[in-house]
Amino acid sequence: MKKFEEGFQLSDSITVGSGKMVLFAGPCAVESYEVCARVAETLKEICLRLDIQYIFKASFDKANRTSAKSFRGVGLDDGLRVLDQIKRDFQLPIVTDIHESYQAKPVSDVAQALQIPAYLCRQTDLLLAAGETGKTVKIKRGQFMAPEDMQYAVNKVKSTGNEKVILTERGVSFGYHNLVVDMRALPVMRQYAPVVFDVTHSVQQPGGMGGSSGGQKQFAPYLARAAGAVGVDGFFIETHPNPEKALSDGPNMIPLHKMNDFLTMAKAAFEMGQQANNDVE
Repeated sequence: MKKFEEGFQLSDSITVGSGKMVLFAGPCAVESYEVCARVAETLKEICLRLDIQYIFKASFDKANRTSAKSFRGVGLDDGLRVLDQIKRDFQLPIVTDIHESYQAKPVSDVAQALQIPAYLCRQTDLLLAAGETGKTVKIKRGQFMAPEDMQYAVNKVKSTGNEKVILTERGVSFGYHNLVVDMRALPVMRQYAPVVFDVTHSVQQPGGMGGSSGGQKQFAPYLARAAGAVGVDGFFIETHPNPEKALSDGPNMIPLHKMNDFLTMAKAAFEMGQQANNDVE
């Protein structure tokens, strides 16, 4: 099966699609500088030791919460201030979501990658605005999208002259609060762009707790190993020092104290997949 031609530079020190594992990880939402700093410091140390390329992730706004009463985040201005401070204090590249076209420019002044939420992956104006920043655009596959149709989202970004696009797999929905991952989607989408597997949202149960999302994080290791073995360019993982007290998506997060073992396992699966794909090619 055809594969994207070559990788690209996300930042001065990080190349995506180069055969070296990348990790996008952090708390679901920006809750405070203190929570973000604890996660950033811990994951940076782990990734340096394991030789994993690390991009810090947190959202300033979660505009797709199940209930209007759910915590959405600290907002654009306060969120970007925290993310900019994390970038400076820990010398880490940043990825965060945008939900509206007007957010692309101010977010690109801080972040090295702009993430398009799954529900918005068909929004042409949003994709074009993200592409026009010249920053990496990380698009999550919609739960309603066929994997081959994600080529059109990639092409919308590339129509701006921006070739730096990543696709993210996070399962498909059949309703009833469950997501299902079809591993065939990974090589299909890797025809068009590097692919990152979203470990923790793939075990999410949208709306599964009656007004908020649940999760089955006990299945996260199995899906991560499977995706790594099939072949991906990296992983997306949400983590928190205390998921039970996290203000967003706690039920599907990996506890921060378990991330060392989890990433050790994920990298082993990643390397197995890289070797298997090289053998096939």
